Amino acid sequence: MKRMGMIFRAKANKALDRAEDPRETLDYSYQKQLELLQKVRRGVADVATSRKRLELQLNQLQGQSSKLEDQGRKALALGREDLAREALSRRAALQQQVSDLETQHQTLQGEEEKLTLAAQRLQAKVDAFRTKKETIKATYTAAQAQTRIGEAFSGISEEMGDVGMAIQRAEDKTAQLQARAGAIDELLASGALDDPTGMAKDDITAELDRLSGGSDVELELQRMKAELAGGSAPKQAIEGGDGGQGASRAEQERPRFDKQ
Repeated sequence: MKRMGMIFRAKANKALDRAEDPRETLDYSYQKQLELLQKVRRGVADVATSRKRLELQLNQLQGQSSKLEDQGRKALALGREDLAREALSRRAALQQQVSDLETQHQTLQGEEEKLTLAAQRLQAKVDAFRTKKETIKATYTAAQAQTRIGEAFSGISEEMGDVGMAIQRAEDKTAQLQARAGAIDELLASGALDDPTGMAKDDITAELDRLSGGSDVELELQRMKAELAGGSAPKQAIEGGDGGQGASRAEQERPRFDKQ
C-alpha cells in the first residue's frame, strides 16, 4: 500500500508539474502579497481611526475640565466655597480620564507607527517582487519560444513530428504504388497478365523489342570502345547501324541502281 501511495503521488506530482505554468504561479503569489498589503493598510487605517477618536475625546474632556475650573473660580469669588469644591472634584475625575486616554493614545500612536513602517516595508517588498516577477516571466516566455523554435527546426516537436510522420507515410505509399506499377508492367510484358484493352504484345513483337534493345546496347558499347581507342573506323561502322555490314550492302546495291 505504501508503494502504491508513493507511485500515485509521484504520478500526480508529475502531472501537476506538466500542468503548472510558472507565470501563473508568480501572478498568484503577487496577488496574495497585494491582498496582504491591503490588509495591513486597513489595519493602519483602523488604528489611526481609533487614535483620532481618542484625540476627540481628549479634547472634549480637556474642554470640560477647563470649564469646571472656571466655574470653581466663579463660585469661590461669589463666596460659594461648596460649589467651588464640587467643581474642583469633578475636574479631578475628568483629569483622571484624560490621563487614561492619553496613555491609550500613546499606545495607539505607537502601534500606528509600527504598522505604517511594516506597510512601507511590505510595499517595497511587493514592488521588488513585481519587478522580479515580470523579469522571470519575460525570461520564461523567451526560453519557451526558443525551445519551440529549436524543436521545430530539429523536428522533435509534437506538431513537426506529426508532419514528419505524414510525409513518411506519403513517401511509403508512393514507393509502394511505384513498385506495384513496375511489377504490373513486367507481368504484362512477360504475358503473365492479359491486357484487357487488347493491346498486349504478341511473341514476335516482344522478341523484336528484345533484340532491338540488345542491339542498342551493343551499338552503345561499340561507340564507347571507339571513343576510348581514338579511332574513327569503328565510329563510322557504328553510325552505319550494323557494325560494318551496312557499307558492304551499300556497295552491293549501288551497281544495281546504276543498271537501272
